[in-house]
Amino acid sequence: MILVDHFLVAMPHVEDPNFSQSVIYICEHSEKGAMGIMINKPIGLTLGELLNYVDISCKSPKDSQLEVVAGGPIQQESGFILHPTEEVWQTTLHINEHVAVTSSRDILEAIALGQGPQHILPALGYCSWGAGELEQGIFDNLWLCVPAVTQLIFDSPFQERWQAAASLIGVNLYQISSDVGRA
Repeated sequence: MILVDHFLVAMPHVEDPNFSQSVIYICEHSEKGAMGIMINKPIGLTLGELLNYVDISCKSPKDSQLEVVAGGPIQQESGFILHPTEEVWQTTLHINEHVAVTSSRDILEAIALGQGPQHILPALGYCSWGAGELEQGIFDNLWLCVPAVTQLIFDSPFQERWQAAASLIGVNLYQISSDVGRA
């Protein structure tokens, strides 16, 4: 099963601080592995501060106050922007007909001028799995797989995304036991 355009929702018993209570949006998935962006863990940095760090002056007050999320533990110095597919930038990867991810400087410059996509989620870092690793994690009951909903990426409060993603398939994570096993 190819999981592009799905959320991975960490099960309550996942204790790894990188992934505990995380929601990851899968951007790429094949027999060679998978790549995704965590969408629910702000890092205490605004987009305006990040843009200043890379020598881009932000003239868009709305975008300068957006919170940056931890996209994952891999290459945390690399930036990614999840956004609607209405425009294409130098390194845009279309995930579906509604969502794309871009990692090139041109999108940052457009955002700073107030000419970027209307909805964005800035992230630093990403999540990655080698061949079969993601599937094994699902088999080991570490993750729920949920078809993604665009509004959850761009419009939901960060602190509500973990439970909101699970609710899309009728699961209440607060009622799941942390004890796991197999019958």
